[in-house]
Amino acid sequence: MKQKFQYGGMSVIEGVMMRGPQYTSIAVRKEDGSIETEKEANSDLAVRYPFLKWPFLRGTYMLIDSLVIGIRMLNKSANMSLGEEEEELSSGEIFFTGLIAFVMAMLLFVIFPTAIIHYSQQYIGGVWLQNVIEGVIRIAFFLLYVYAISKMEDIARVFMYHGAEHKTISAYEAGKELTVENIRPYSTLHPRCGTSFMLIVMIVSIVVFALLGEGSLFYRIWSRMAVLPVIAGLGYEFLKFSGKYYKTEWAKILIAPGLALQKLTTREPDDSMLEVAIKALKMVLATDETNDGQIQEVVCTLQ
Repeated sequence: MKQKFQYGGMSVIEGVMMRGPQYTSIAVRKEDGSIETEKEANSDLAVRYPFLKWPFLRGTYMLIDSLVIGIRMLNKSANMSLGEEEEELSSGEIFFTGLIAFVMAMLLFVIFPTAIIHYSQQYIGGVWLQNVIEGVIRIAFFLLYVYAISKMEDIARVFMYHGAEHKTISAYEAGKELTVENIRPYSTLHPRCGTSFMLIVMIVSIVVFALLGEGSLFYRIWSRMAVLPVIAGLGYEFLKFSGKYYKTEWAKILIAPGLALQKLTTREPDDSMLEVAIKALKMVLATDETNDGQIQEVVCTLQ
């Protein structure tokens, strides 16, 4: 028996992106109130190189792929919402933008927490306690970052579209007809969200980093960066596993922290935002009617 594909997506500027097994769609509310939609074929990189779908490797691939797609879709949605002629980002521009995002993330979530613990380790116990405190600092930085950007008006609207994306996918997975009335009662929280993935990664990193032992500040930093693909792989497999069994009581306990964190990155959308999310999902559903039914976990990207 074929299994249903698990759709996912992300919120963008005044819209929603949805991704299916063959195509990706984007729907954006324009300034005149109309909804503009576009779709494109997915990259076949993982088809040409099947090892990218192997367990513990696919997490890193999905993370990089989501970052690249996210940058392009944010640029596309900004142009669509303003009614400007679309100017596609070049490969070099996407790489440079992604590199800046990576460097900033490393500074905030790896280098700063690691340096704080390194220079205060004489006041802290063994390596495990040091890494627990380092992990707490990392999570605190993340929460402060999310809280700070949520106060920006444009980001608050992106978080509302994030909620619309979750509601629409949840209604579809429940077998409901995709109408505003049917989707409205569903939660803005979803077990396969990228917000949950980020929290899982930070928790897994506490254990993995502790196994690296102690050393100079340089060793601590480069060793942590070197094992990030391992952490991403472990985090992705946990998200995939818990997402599959999220209705069981034991899984509900495991995913509860991630769902709680999503309350910071999602907002209750209005009906006009649900209409946009419905448009985006219906586009890939109509195009992917003949897909092979293989499951591919696509988590939404944290904005």
